[in-house]
Formats: sequence, C-alpha cells, structure tokens
Amino acid sequence: MKNRLITLVDLGLDSSFDASMTFVQGVVGNVNAGWNEPVIDVNFVRTRDHETAFSALTTPSTVLHVMAHGDHSEEPSFLSTDGQTQVSLSALADWFLDRQWGISSGVVIADGCKTGIGKWQRAIRDCLQDDITYIGTSTVVGWYEATVFCSAFYGALIRNRGLGKSPAEQGWDAANRAISAYETLTDARCPYKPVVLTPSRRALRSLTG
Repeated sequence: MKNRLITLVDLGLDSSFDASMTFVQGVVGNVNAGWNEPVIDVNFVRTRDHETAFSALTTPSTVLHVMAHGDHSEEPSFLSTDGQTQVSLSALADWFLDRQWGISSGVVIADGCKTGIGKWQRAIRDCLQDDITYIGTSTVVGWYEATVFCSAFYGALIRNRGLGKSPAEQGWDAANRAISAYETLTDARCPYKPVVLTPSRRALRSLTG
C-alpha cells in the first residue's frame, strides 16, 4: 500500500515554532521506527518565500500541516512572529485561480491561533480542490497544546492502514481520537476541532478555468 505523505510547512522560520516542528518530526520518525519499512513519508518546508510556500501548500499529500501564527485582523493569513512573512488565504485563492490547482490534501491542520473560526473556514474553502477534513483551533494555542494534540493525532492516523477510508475520513477519525486523548491527558477541553469542508463556488470555477 502506498505510504502516507505528510507535508510539514513552517512559514517564517520562527524560533518559537522550532520546538513544535521538531517534536512533530520526532513523532513521525518514531512511528516509522515501528515498521520494517517506513509507512509515512515527510516533506519538510521552512520558508519565507511566497512562491515556495504556495507550492508547498498545494503539494498533494495525505496531511498538510502548517505551523504559523493565525491572523484574521484584516483577512485570514498565516503570519511569522516578526510580521515579515504573511501568506493570506485570499492570495492563495488567487494563485489557485491562475493555475487551476489548489490544496489537494485530504487533511489540513492549520496549527495556529484561532484558525478554526468561521472566517478561516470560509477562506480555506476558496483554496480547495476537493473535500477535506480541516483541523483548526478555537482559541490561542502554544507549543504545549500543539505537541500534545499532534502526537496523539499522528499516532491515531497510523493505527491501521486506512483500508476502505479516504484520507479525509482517516483524518476525521484520527482527529477525534486525538481530541479524546488530549482531554484525558490534560483534563482540559481540546482547542483543536475538525470539520469537513467542501470547495466553494469560487474554487470550483477556478478548477474549470
């Protein structure tokens, strides 16, 4: 069976995200260590360049995992700590329109603050090629919340090889298992929430040119 592909994107090269990103890479490495051959392949992209970022965000993957600050003061955007790198979802949607392809991962984890609110969900839909499981956050999160949730999520994702389930369905199942684990471990409500999103009318028009 084809390996799952995880695309990890760190926008802005921030030292504040190093611990979380290193932890996620370690979790994936430990998952692979339990098999005779790797079951997860990883694309790891750290960049401030917009063209590189857009290419990474639209790489066909099982899971697209983006780490950055979530900003929605003007429009939903991924933002670096110093404010020098900003990738807005509207710009990504325009890029999608020009090229007729967009986000094609079965699962998208927007690992930043308040990326699960309606404004973010609506903006993401303009960038989609197909239905996805979108995992955003309902509040402000830090490295602790991210590492607890993500370790449980990736552990749940490979509990079986996903026979009979689409990547989006596998992600939905893993997210809910991770939420349960998070709340058991921390005795607190999990800030990560999954939702199924479909391409917007604008995204569908982009695909047809």
